[in-house]
Amino acid sequence: MKVVEFQEGESFDIELEEDLLRKNEEIAEVNRRLLDKHGVMGIDVMGSIGSGKTTMIERLTNHLGKTANVGVVAGDLTTTIDAQKIEQQGASVVQVNTGKECHLDANLVGKALKTLPLEELDLLFTENVGNLICPAEFPLGAQKRLVVISVTEGPYMVVKHPYIFREADVVAINKVELAAAMKVDPEKLKADMARIDPRIKVVKTSLIADQGTAEVIEALGLATGMKSGA
Repeated sequence: MKVVEFQEGESFDIELEEDLLRKNEEIAEVNRRLLDKHGVMGIDVMGSIGSGKTTMIERLTNHLGKTANVGVVAGDLTTTIDAQKIEQQGASVVQVNTGKECHLDANLVGKALKTLPLEELDLLFTENVGNLICPAEFPLGAQKRLVVISVTEGPYMVVKHPYIFREADVVAINKVELAAAMKVDPEKLKADMARIDPRIKVVKTSLIADQGTAEVIEALGLATGMKSGA
């Protein structure tokens, strides 16, 4: 089989892309300093459509909202569906619609931060637009990145999308109750991630039943250190 691979420098818009990524990183650093200034722990939540990102944020907010003030930036192309669901959990939510863009960028998140009561928050979850490709290259300023994947995405989804896992601190393998039916081995997915980056913390979850949420909280280091719970 012949394979045609992209080579560095071959893209027609490589200079534009480099400038764009560099500028995004600069703005992301400004966002991070703003979060640090207010003592807010920011966590980016990434994953494909239907993996369980919104449910993950709902579960985390429900658990952590008892002792911490939670804010959420919800990214989507055009709708407010996910933001409305999360808001019901008591979080301060800002919706960011990206239009045709397949990911959030640091500039959009920076605008959202200006509308949130950061001085009152302990945690800020940012739900990115649903895909495993574009968000990997665009840091938003959060201190940690959580990727949610699902066994329904098939047995090869990790090896096919390695870049997003290189940026992850924690990965949740969701919908494990469907693993047998989908003929997907969560341990194989975990092993694939370990080959990409052995430092990744991996948690198996069944978020529909709220299973694994406490383990995700622990893996993210959120069990202690919250201002409101101190």
